[in-house]
Amino acid sequence: MATFVHLTAADRVARIRRNGIRALAQGRGTGLGRGRGVFLFPVLPSYTLTHQWLRELSRFPGKSGELVAVHVKLPDGEPVTVGRYADQAPKETTAAEAVGRLAGLADPRGWEVFLPRAVARGEVRVVRGVRQVNGWRYWPGAHGTVPCTCFGCRVRGEYGSRRLRERRPHPLDGPPPAPRVLLGRIDIAEAAGDVTLLCETLRWYEMRRRGPVARLAPLAGHPDPAVRRALVEAVAYWSTPGVDDVLDALAEDPDGGVRVVVADVRETREAMRQAADSPSDSGC
Repeated sequence: MATFVHLTAADRVARIRRNGIRALAQGRGTGLGRGRGVFLFPVLPSYTLTHQWLRELSRFPGKSGELVAVHVKLPDGEPVTVGRYADQAPKETTAAEAVGRLAGLADPRGWEVFLPRAVARGEVRVVRGVRQVNGWRYWPGAHGTVPCTCFGCRVRGEYGSRRLRERRPHPLDGPPPAPRVLLGRIDIAEAAGDVTLLCETLRWYEMRRRGPVARLAPLAGHPDPAVRRALVEAVAYWSTPGVDDVLDALAEDPDGGVRVVVADVRETREAMRQAADSPSDSGC
């Protein structure tokens, strides 16, 4: 039998003891990795390596804010995939071979095993507390590296992110100007017919969680398609009521580029809604 550990929120322990671990995590690649399952990591002689994913997963905790280690035993011949976290084509193998492969690596940090099914209650052997400061964050070897504060790298709402952006402002991406400043720029750009300024201002709005949808919605009728595309991208992740109405108005836009952006944003927003409605159990 091959022994693995699955890190998950402490408030899920009672459910796991009753029913096992649900297959909620999305795998990667084709074959075994194309469906949903459970991420695991082998129990190695090194406590640090065994629980290496804890600090990264603790950035997205459950209700309790604390993670626990669920030890799981699988048959040696159980089909699984094994690969690094960024590997889009993990290798299909067996549970025993996955343990042997990771145990033989000089640096197994960032590796994971994916079981393409749920873990049955009988396969859960023990649930243990774990030191909450173990492992790496962001990526293996990130410690000592200056964090990037660009819009693509930073995590919205993460603890300390605002102070980090103020201390190390990115030359292009932050922090965004105050709302009254942005509204003033919109007024100036519309009065002057300045498409470039309008698009630049909308890009700053894209970095906010909420914004004045009622004020920006009339831009859906702007004659320049670049402005309409910038409007869609600006409101894409907003939780402000009225965003869906703006997207509906632009879904049949005469410009094909605008329609493509709207379709992508709608798909992303729907995926975000589904993820918010279902609890995540994707820890290693």
